Formats: sequence, C-alpha cells, structure tokens
Amino acid sequence: MDCNVTEIRWHARGGQGAVTAAKMLAEMALSKGLYFQAFPEYGPERMGAPIQCFNRLSGEPIHTYCGVTSPSIVVIVDPTLCDVVDFTSGLAPGGRIAVNTGECPDTVKEKYNLHDYQVCTVDATRISMECLGRAMPNVPMLGALLKMTGLLTEEEAIGFISEYFGHKFPEKVIRGNIAALQAAFGEVQGLE
Repeated sequence: MDCNVTEIRWHARGGQGAVTAAKMLAEMALSKGLYFQAFPEYGPERMGAPIQCFNRLSGEPIHTYCGVTSPSIVVIVDPTLCDVVDFTSGLAPGGRIAVNTGECPDTVKEKYNLHDYQVCTVDATRISMECLGRAMPNVPMLGALLKMTGLLTEEEAIGFISEYFGHKFPEKVIRGNIAALQAAFGEVQGLE
C-alpha cells in the first residue's frame, strides 16, 4: 500500500446506495485537491445481496490498484452484515468503524468484541426514513463518515449534495438528502 493513503471499505447490501456514496466521497475528495479511488467489488448480485465497495484518498498520487485489504476505516451500511461478514478483516487495532445502528458505540463494541477499535454509530436507517421516506442509509452514513474524518465541514457537504443531486433529482429529493446528511452530522456518536 502507498504511504499516507486513507483506505475505506464499505459493507452494504445491493440497493442501499453504498457504491453511490463511495463515488460521492471520491468527488468530495477531489474538491479538496486529493487523489482518490472509488470502486465496487461485486458480480451479478441481486438487490439485497452483500456487497463491498472501496475508497482510497491521498494527498499524493495513488499507485495501488487492487481491493482494499487493510482499511483504516470500515463503514457498515447494513448492520445485519455484522453477523454475516468479517467486517474487521485487515483492520488494525485503533482503526475506525462506523455502524448504521440505533445502539450506542459501547453496546456495539460489547456485542461484536470491538474493544480494539474506535466505533461510531448513527441510526442512518431511521434518519433516511424520516428525511427521505424510505430506507436509503447511504447519505446519512456518508455524513457520519465525513464527521469522523473531517474531510468536509457540514456546510461544504451540504453544498456538495446540492450540486451533486441538483441536476438529477427534484427539489424534494435534494432537500431530503440534505436533511439526512445534517441529521447524521448531528447524531453520530462515539467521536473522540
């Protein structure tokens, strides 16, 4: 792996928008002058099947072109995957994990024996239901990740979401995604 590269692995199910969130994160990194990669790892899986996608972010050119095996951050978009996949694989002690759950970080640490990691939680599914009217937890999880990393401020992220969705979706969808992002920024737990 290249030095000074932040590697992120997302665990989700097909249809939850994780690939879109990883691409949005890459474009956000570009807006900060960073080098980036964003790519999924899945085949012909159907909606609801477990998937992974990845990001690499760096202030220098990235010369690694394989899947992320030693992430510094893991994002769990679908909490049911915690019982199905080895989401800590390759994550060094001290690594960060963001989990979509209404449980507090200490409960998640106990439940999955994650005492060697920094665990953050946000109820992204509830947020998406309240703000978007459907379970689409990708933008709230992206908001939690941004808050964890400090890559973008809340205001910068809102501006990005407005522009990113502005040409593709009606105003109601844009407002809903902004509200979901803001809620995640405000509700993420476990930041040190």
